[in-house]
Amino acid sequence: MNQKLVAVIDYGMGNLRSVSKAAEHVSPENTRILVTNNPDDIANADAVIFPGQGAAKACMNALQKTGMIHPVQQAAKEKPFLGICMGLQVLMTHSDENQGIQCMDVIPGNVQHFDFEENSPLKTPHMGWNQILQTKEHALWHNIPQDSRFYFVHSYYVQPEHSDYICGQTTHGITFPSALSHNNLFAIQAHPEKSADHGLQLFKNFLQWNGQ
Repeated sequence: MNQKLVAVIDYGMGNLRSVSKAAEHVSPENTRILVTNNPDDIANADAVIFPGQGAAKACMNALQKTGMIHPVQQAAKEKPFLGICMGLQVLMTHSDENQGIQCMDVIPGNVQHFDFEENSPLKTPHMGWNQILQTKEHALWHNIPQDSRFYFVHSYYVQPEHSDYICGQTTHGITFPSALSHNNLFAIQAHPEKSADHGLQLFKNFLQWNGQ
């Protein structure tokens, strides 16, 4: 049986060790998890995980500097692809972060800042455990109950132009899209690598998914 290669994108920021270890923990036999910043590894991988935290501008600069941006865009359109946190946000067309920055334009839409009143009890960043309402069925929700709690750390949220991309929602003052899917792509604002059993189940589902 041929070995399945899963590339975990390394752009210099993010919970790479936690993500790769969580994926390895639930990976099927003959699956290799490779943390890499090599464009060829991403192009040759059978599936791609794009984790991340930090700032959109630094992320985009790192992708361009390493030459990964085109292989990542291609992977997001062609093979099983899991975006996590910043790995979700930079898939959008544009982010309001860093005075505005163009992103990868895989999913049409914008990334916006939580805008709460000064005296609001709601805090930015949105940090800690919160529920995800699954708004449509998806292979990556398999064995994850409705309204399961995941761990979040973010100050910005995605707003796709087309609501049919949304497959999960979370409420923090406003109800925002916390998971998007389209064909072979699934992306989540929460950190499954920090989300205990439900997070591990999501990685397990991804590693068994053929992208359809």
